[in-house]
Amino acid sequence: MGKLNDLQQKRLTIEQGGGDKKIAQQHDSGKKTARERLAMLFDEGSFVEIDAFVTHRCGEFNMADNSAPCEGVVTGYGTVDGRLVYAYSQDYTVIGGSIGEMHAAKICKIYDMAMQMGAPIIGVLDSSGARIQEGVDALKGFGEMFRRNALASGVVPQISVVLGPCAGGAVFSPAMTDFIVMTDKTSHMFVAGPSVVQGSAGKSISFDELGGAEVHASKSGVAGIRCANEEECFAQVKLLLSYLPSNNLETAPIYDCTDDLNRASAVLDAIADTEYDVKTVISEVADNGEFVEIFPEYAANIVTGFIRMNGATVGVIANQPAVMSGMLDSASSEKGARFVRFCDSFNIPIVSFTDVPGYVTGCEEEYNGIIRRGAKLLYAFAEATVPKVNVVVKKAYGGAYIAMNSKHLGADIVYAWPTAEIAVMGPEGAANIIFEDEIAASSNPVETRQKKIEEYTEKFTNPYMAAARGYVDDVIEPSSTRQRVIAALEMLASKRDSKPAKKHGNIPM
Repeated sequence: MGKLNDLQQKRLTIEQGGGDKKIAQQHDSGKKTARERLAMLFDEGSFVEIDAFVTHRCGEFNMADNSAPCEGVVTGYGTVDGRLVYAYSQDYTVIGGSIGEMHAAKICKIYDMAMQMGAPIIGVLDSSGARIQEGVDALKGFGEMFRRNALASGVVPQISVVLGPCAGGAVFSPAMTDFIVMTDKTSHMFVAGPSVVQGSAGKSISFDELGGAEVHASKSGVAGIRCANEEECFAQVKLLLSYLPSNNLETAPIYDCTDDLNRASAVLDAIADTEYDVKTVISEVADNGEFVEIFPEYAANIVTGFIRMNGATVGVIANQPAVMSGMLDSASSEKGARFVRFCDSFNIPIVSFTDVPGYVTGCEEEYNGIIRRGAKLLYAFAEATVPKVNVVVKKAYGGAYIAMNSKHLGADIVYAWPTAEIAVMGPEGAANIIFEDEIAASSNPVETRQKKIEEYTEKFTNPYMAAARGYVDDVIEPSSTRQRVIAALEMLASKRDSKPAKKHGNIPM
């Protein structure tokens, strides 16, 4: 039994990570250990560890005498709500969770397994960065990880859970995944830390100010979900997973629907003639009003997230009239495009709600690349082959109307509320251009201008002109939106669409 005792002792040493002192420091900093985090993610008793005995082979800089239990990262698989999921969790108690050759190799192995089995992969990041002692071998490890991120993109869902530092080259791996989740106070992401920024720019800045969860959730658009603590974080990850398929060849799980499919909404009829928050519209059409929003704090003039309709996952993208009147700018176009492309990659139908008066104009947006970045949303909708349903709620003007899942970009079904205004531009601007001479020659220009605005509104700023040409499939009562959208999605469930044969397109990056 000596060898059995030896095995048990080795496992115990590995499971202790950096030891009791380092674990206590981890807890004192408000963070869980790598294994505690995996326990929060997986169904109880389901996690199976892979490569526990892997260790580095670096002999430089006294590394031969530096033990690295589990090579600073715990890898394996298990079930989340009964579904197979792969994961890796970096252990900050072991050499700061630094990424060396074998640390990266363990992550790459789990990625390969996840792609072969067609299961999501969750990365729990808490690392000081590259293991400098390993030199180019560490860089090789980074490159192999980045390649796996790219290969897995559009094959299996990738979620990065940043629960500690993530700096330097290490930030680009989570950046290549589908969703990044961060926690307040303990999560930090940056290419160069505060000391480097202070040295180069002469400006003192804190970790939170430079790369904290709030910064990345509201300003940079790096983090799609921000949580108060690690418990909330893993609850959100589990919720998100419940809306996603395991891979690109499957559909998302379908749940029993306890909400009336034909439920009419008096709230939507009342909204039609008032100012409103589009999240109310989304909740009114969703099963039981449940909506999981992605990037709620970033580019809030467009809303993205997941709902269920008749128990099936639907991706929702909607203009938000309560923020910037719902106008499209560079940030919202990119946010929307990335979400549309994710849904299209994983067979998730898309429902859009259009209320957009146009694009943001001016020098700042032009310099920000609104032409190039705004084109991304057009490209994404035009490229998507999943079922696409659009509901025009109110304003739908000019190029922004086209970009928001219009029939012209390939929407399968387009509904419009009677309050919809589909036109090249708003009636005020159109009247100024079309009737410029007539208004100028009038003895009462103000009165004439108002009459021309009303004339233009009556003739063009309504859904019926577009419906007459087949650009709108039906004008519906707002209260019937849930019923009509579900019926459309059921009809489109067997949709088959293909694009011209090519290696891949060249989205305007």
